[in-house]
Amino acid sequence: MHKKGRKDVETMRGKYKTPGGKLVAVNVVVGHAGQIKDVHVDGDFFIDAATDAAADALLRDIERALVAGERVAPVLAVHKDAHLIGTDAYALETAFSRACAVAPHASVQAPANPIGNTSIVNEQEKGFAERWDWLNRQLTVLHDVPRMPAEQMELDETWAREVACGTRKPTLRIWEWAGPAVVIGRFQSVENEVHTDVAASEGIDIVRRCTGGGAMFIEPGNTITYSLYAPMAFVEGISIEESYRLCDWWLVGALRELGLDVRFAGLNDIASQYGKIGGAAQRRFPSVGGGPGAVLHHVTMAYDIDGEKMGRVLNTSREKMNDKAVKSAIKRVDPMKRQTGLSRQAVIEHLLAYLSNVA
Repeated sequence: MHKKGRKDVETMRGKYKTPGGKLVAVNVVVGHAGQIKDVHVDGDFFIDAATDAAADALLRDIERALVAGERVAPVLAVHKDAHLIGTDAYALETAFSRACAVAPHASVQAPANPIGNTSIVNEQEKGFAERWDWLNRQLTVLHDVPRMPAEQMELDETWAREVACGTRKPTLRIWEWAGPAVVIGRFQSVENEVHTDVAASEGIDIVRRCTGGGAMFIEPGNTITYSLYAPMAFVEGISIEESYRLCDWWLVGALRELGLDVRFAGLNDIASQYGKIGGAAQRRFPSVGGGPGAVLHHVTMAYDIDGEKMGRVLNTSREKMNDKAVKSAIKRVDPMKRQTGLSRQAVIEHLLAYLSNVA
């Protein structure tokens, strides 16, 4: 539990990391008489919702339930058009209890099966190759020009919405960054994830993407980022967890050709025998004007990294690392430059060549 605030109110913060899943944090604002005045939820979780309004409504109702001392599970059940991914009612109530420094409700039990099974999915049995064969017949692949961080965020959502309404063909875009950035997830708190004064002194932009997930430290030439903008039919009939593996199926195959024992870790991480390579985030956009709808899936992989600078800029909580074998976020990421011995351009060329031959 962490406390901060002024004389008339006090803000207390509690966190809980779902094993194999995501971190949720709850800020509880308490008045001088001890009454709870407000609650705010943030974290690196995801919400699968048709609209921003539906996702925001779910969060606001969760916060209202916590303020009122009510259970979270009924709130989740009521919201049929928005679903938490990577966290659950147990995590939210535990984080809230930690903020308030009280024991969790006696009837609240941790889930028997943690979110984020790390076993490798049998992609062929799931029909991933057939789905990629269908997508590749209509897919535009491009290696984009360098763009500043704010433009990258805007373009990513714009292209996804264009695919959703049918005005853009399915596309896979390799990004190039024109400036350094910290990219935070849609539901994260800037002040709790980033040392903003350090970022400002280093000339690092802080931008928010339209998907959930955690903070990423970006420097031009040190990452490989791609976005897939696919019609909703591509992921139809499979779970959210499976859709992450589907969208990265080609990437895993390409990296294995480079001699890496690549696997999926948790919900959205990609790792090898040497350590974490990168992470993915995803969001669905509904059909507009008779269009096909779309899934936006983007991945950032560490090619090289200034670990000391990343450690100064990012504020990685101990709770987030509590289910990791390596307790340092810096040590946990093992860049592809060291793992492959290849130049960044050579890695990208290999990825694109592999993609052109998928299925």
